[in-house]
Amino acid sequence: MGKIANQSLQTAIFSYIGVVIGYFNVLWLFPYALEASQLGTFRTIQDLGLLFVPFAQLGLGHGITRFFPRLESKHSAFLSFSLLLATSGFLLVASIFILFKNQIIGLFAVNSPEVVDFLQVVLLITFFALLSSILDAYARSYIKIAVPTFFREVFLRLLTGLLVGSYFLNWISFPLVMNGLVLVYGMSTLGVLVYLLWLGVLKFDFKWNNFPAGFRSSFLKFSLVTFLATAASTLIMKIDSIMVSSMVNLEANAIYTIAFSMALVIELPRRAISQVVMPVIADHFAKNNLSEINKLYRQVSNRQLYICLFIFICIWANIDNLYYLIPNREIYETGKWVVFLIGLGKLFDVMFSVNGEILVFSKYYRFNLIATILMSFLIIGLNYWFIPIYGIEGAAFASALVMLFFNLTKYLYLKIKLGFDPFSMETLRILTVGLFSSSAGRAFELEISPVVAIIITSLIVLAAYMFFSMIVGAGTEEWNWIKNRLFKSKKSGS
Repeated sequence: MGKIANQSLQTAIFSYIGVVIGYFNVLWLFPYALEASQLGTFRTIQDLGLLFVPFAQLGLGHGITRFFPRLESKHSAFLSFSLLLATSGFLLVASIFILFKNQIIGLFAVNSPEVVDFLQVVLLITFFALLSSILDAYARSYIKIAVPTFFREVFLRLLTGLLVGSYFLNWISFPLVMNGLVLVYGMSTLGVLVYLLWLGVLKFDFKWNNFPAGFRSSFLKFSLVTFLATAASTLIMKIDSIMVSSMVNLEANAIYTIAFSMALVIELPRRAISQVVMPVIADHFAKNNLSEINKLYRQVSNRQLYICLFIFICIWANIDNLYYLIPNREIYETGKWVVFLIGLGKLFDVMFSVNGEILVFSKYYRFNLIATILMSFLIIGLNYWFIPIYGIEGAAFASALVMLFFNLTKYLYLKIKLGFDPFSMETLRILTVGLFSSSAGRAFELEISPVVAIIITSLIVLAAYMFFSMIVGAGTEEWNWIKNRLFKSKKSGS
């Protein structure tokens, strides 16, 4: 786990720097500089653009990660082949989008007509995000994910903040902000491209006939089967925001966006670890090291749950103070329970570990396709049921239910087919720590500055978390790892 840990640490650092920038953007700059309807438009256009990415990608991201270890050379030809397929996928998606443009306009014309004015931005966001996803997968295959994470999590958010900040200073108009999103995504993609050039791995070779026998057909078959699973998974993540805009209004989506962004920080350790673990899982499957995969499955589950549960408790303990810092909080604090419900759903994802990644790289990858497609239909159905009744809380509740059902389905399948299980007594100990620690931060009502209150409350939660961890013996591996990293840092600095 040494190389994985180092890359995970660097990736997590960039991810959390991105979180700081993202929190500033989403919780202060955007609500302060943009009206609620403008913020809803800003988010809806981005979500539409990113929703189309997996459909254009045709499953190539997972395909690159799975088949890269099978090539001892010819990696440049593999990249150029993948980029050509991705471009073809984009042209197909763009054609369908143009063909059904009137129907897409009809979805937003009544409740969110402002979205219609910027539909031309959607496909350009899709194109640059698509290129970035292919280059990310290629870098990930070399276990070089930290710098691409910087461009995706930090650089992109910095540019987005500068874009909205320019509008706030009256340097540009709001339509220029929306069209400027194309430049933002384009520059982020260019950054990853330059990094791969600097590594010396970005070369183009069009001699595709030199691949091993059957390689191209196997790669295409796997990618096309998994592409629907990837697309449906993205649909599960993005459809709630789009349906809130379509079925309620853009202001409701702005409220939902801020609440969702708060909850999203809970899963950042999972995203960082998952990015690095994927090529390792693919390599273990290639060598048929099933016991190592099961070991990794459990290690990742415990580590993720221990860290992410603490983050969830901190956020919920500070929820009122966090909303106090948001401009126009009387509008946005109505999304408080969205934070709780989405956060709970993220914990389900974390606890069940990398079950999706294991399925994708196993011989049972077709099941992941079936399960994801079924869950995408379920999330749409639940949203149509709950949103008219409960509004944005209904969308959040639907998402949490689907995340639970989705992970439970994959867990049971892996348990039956491969005997894999991420749960142990350590899981129960961690949940016990979380249960007892959850009341610590809410036990004190501090009538002081919100920033100071957040710091003090977080320290109280941390002290409680450490105390109960010692009592029940949870998180020993995680704390030993942190102490070893600190000791190594001090030793190298002396």
